[in-house]
Amino acid sequence: MRNAPLFRERPMALRILTGGVVPIVFGAVTGIVLGVSAAGYWAMQLIALAGGVGAGFEHPDGWEGADRGLVGGALFGTALLVAHAVVGTHAQVSLPSFAPILAVFTAIIGMFAGALGGRLRRAAIERDRPGATARAGEPTT
Repeated sequence: MRNAPLFRERPMALRILTGGVVPIVFGAVTGIVLGVSAAGYWAMQLIALAGGVGAGFEHPDGWEGADRGLVGGALFGTALLVAHAVVGTHAQVSLPSFAPILAVFTAIIGMFAGALGGRLRRAAIERDRPGATARAGEPTT
């Protein structure tokens, strides 16, 4: 996965799909599940978190991953709230009294998840780079 193409190297249509459509659709489905099952909602939140880390891995470092995660998290959270409002079911988990703040929370969490993914990619590349220096106390090969 370290050699996966960077997000910016992918075709525009694929960037729109993975960077915009996927978070919106997954957020909308999560918003529907919010009115059905608390366990399903939290499971989908964990999947979204893993997706944010994976999306960050498509960037060369944590900074670009954070940017992607911020946007993806905001799209996800907004779609979640809109879909939940459209369906009109009672939320199975407590939402903040000012529900739109949830989109801000998902954006911030997405930013950290994307940053983690970008940092993991950078660390993997640096670790595999020929001539990488060993840490103090580690044998060199």
